[in-house]
Parts: sequence; C-alpha cells; structure tokens
Amino acid sequence: MKIAFDAKRFFHNTSGLGNYSRDLVRILSEYYPENEYVLLNKNKSERGKDILEKSNVHFIATSKGNMSRQLKMGKDAQRENADIFHGLSGELPLRWNKKPIKKIVTIHDLIFMRFPQYYSFFDRKIHFWKFKKAAHLADEIIAISEQTKKDIIHYLKVPERKITVVYQGCHKAFKEKQSDDFIKKTKEKFHLPERFILNVGTIEERKNLLSVVKAIKDTDIPLVVVGKKTKYFKKIEQFIHKNKMEKQVQFLEGISMDELAVLYKLADIFIYPSFFEGFGIPVIEALFSKTVTITSNTSCLPEAGGPNSVYVDPKDYLDIQSKIKFLWDNEAERKRRAEKSFEFVQKFNDKLISNNLMKIYQKNN
Repeated sequence: MKIAFDAKRFFHNTSGLGNYSRDLVRILSEYYPENEYVLLNKNKSERGKDILEKSNVHFIATSKGNMSRQLKMGKDAQRENADIFHGLSGELPLRWNKKPIKKIVTIHDLIFMRFPQYYSFFDRKIHFWKFKKAAHLADEIIAISEQTKKDIIHYLKVPERKITVVYQGCHKAFKEKQSDDFIKKTKEKFHLPERFILNVGTIEERKNLLSVVKAIKDTDIPLVVVGKKTKYFKKIEQFIHKNKMEKQVQFLEGISMDELAVLYKLADIFIYPSFFEGFGIPVIEALFSKTVTITSNTSCLPEAGGPNSVYVDPKDYLDIQSKIKFLWDNEAERKRRAEKSFEFVQKFNDKLISNNLMKIYQKNN
C-alpha cells in the first residue's frame, strides 16, 4: 500500500501538529514497513530528518504554483499512484482527478468554535470552512479524542459512522532512559532547582499559565515553564514582577526533545490546567515520564490523564494551589499516582496506535 501525507506540519511545526505528524509517520513506518510512505510538501526541513532516512519513507515536492497545497497536492498524490491520502491537520486538497484514492483527514480540535474569543473573525470563518469541507470530502475522519469526535458531529454535522477515535502517542524520547551524564548536563545547562513543578505548552491564554503562577504565590515552590511566548506572556510577566517572583519562575525556550524528556523526569509534578484541549499530548508525555500530573477536569483532559492524575477546576487558582501543595508535601502519594498512571498510559503506546491507524487505512480496501 502507498500512503501519501500532507507533510506541511511534519516539516514546519515544532510542537503540536508537527509532533503528531512525525510520530504518526514514524510508528507506521516501523510497525508496517511493507508499505510506502510519501511526504508531500513544497520543501523539506531538518525536522523529521531521522524518519526520512528510513527506506520506506520518501519526500516528494508538490507541483509549483499558487495555493499548490490546496489545488495540486491531491493530484500529485494520485500521480504517484498513492492508494490513500491522509491530511494530518484538519485539511484536504480541494482538487482531485478521477483516479481512485481514499481520502482520510485527522481533526484535532474545534477550539475555534468552542472558544471564539481566542480567534479573529476572519480566522474562525476560514478554519470552519476548511474543516467542514475536509470532513465532508473525506472517506474517513480520525478524531484524536472522544471530545473531538463529539464536536465534529455537533459543529460540522458529520455522521458518526465516518469518525473513528485514534488517540495520539508521544515522541519516543519520553519513553527512553536518558544517561546519568546527560541528565546532569541538562540540570547544569538550565540551572534547574533541586525540586520544581513543570508546565509545558505555548504560553497563551487558553493554556492558563497565569493561574499556576497565582497558585504558587506565597509558597517556596519553584516553577519551570517550557513554551513559546505569545502576547499573553506580558500578563504573566507583570504578575511575576508585581509579586517579586522572578527567582521562583523560570522560562525556557529552544530545548531539545531529549532535554525536555529529562525535565519531565526531574519534575516533582507536571501541571497543565488548560481550559480546553483536543487531546493534550504534554499530559501523555508526563505520564510516560512517571511524573504525577495535575490537569483540568474539562474537555478531553481526563481521557488523557486517566484515573490517577489529579484534577482541578481551571478557573479556580485556589483549587490548583491546594492540589499542588497536597502533592508537593506527599512523596508517597506522588509515587503511587505516577506508577498507576504509567500503567494507564500504555494504552497510548506506538504499537496500539499504529494498529488502529492501519485498520482505518485497510477498511473497505
């Protein structure tokens, strides 16, 4: 079988959609090496270089021209005799020829519908049009959580029979054991405190980092934050400055996946009180790292966190504070929950995910 992918996110997104795209191609190429996997995009980058080195994964440049992703990529896949085209980020090409090809799209979330205040009017309209078009054009839709599946049915008016939930996994670095020497170097490089809580994700309003900073005010609990800054960062910076918390909160950017894996493993607690997620990969990364997790009791986060993560009301920083203090002061409870969560998170392992994807690819073929 020959499977073509829209590889824009594979090559150009550092987190979220990029990680999903790279992990999906990586695990399929490992567990189903008999297939050929074709990455279509205008150009390639250093991202995913190790995956492209596999003998069954190839890059093909899309036809030149304006809007080639929308107007030419589908026909390029057909010209390559692909059996399947998989849009990895909620979009499918608009134009095709008559040659048969199965069309699959992954939809991650419909946050722009649930939280319109985070998006401009123009962006909302464009996103909605693209997602609805792709959902109706697709032969099969992959939703990354039960929450996303419900939203697709509700907002895009798609029949349930077209949608299958296939959970995401995470980068292999979080499942590997880094060397003691590398751990020591990472601690020194970033001047990490002996104990800390960790938050990972783009620093934007929806991710709700300000509530975490408020929750640790008047405590001596250090917070390490890894994520790209947006204009929302200014609000957090002002609060930190006003409350003289500069030494308590540390921001890191541009760290490697292996360094990030070390941070997860060193943290006493991972905290992720997002208002809404399509899935929440950082929660999975933390659970694979055997780090106890505090996350929101909303959207799909309980699906990702399982029964032994600790849940909070993301709007209530005092609730967040009490759960942080409870775990911070209780090593036995942290360990118990981390071990149980590690058992739970095996349902997001690579083999299971690749099997579920292949079932969709082979359906009716």
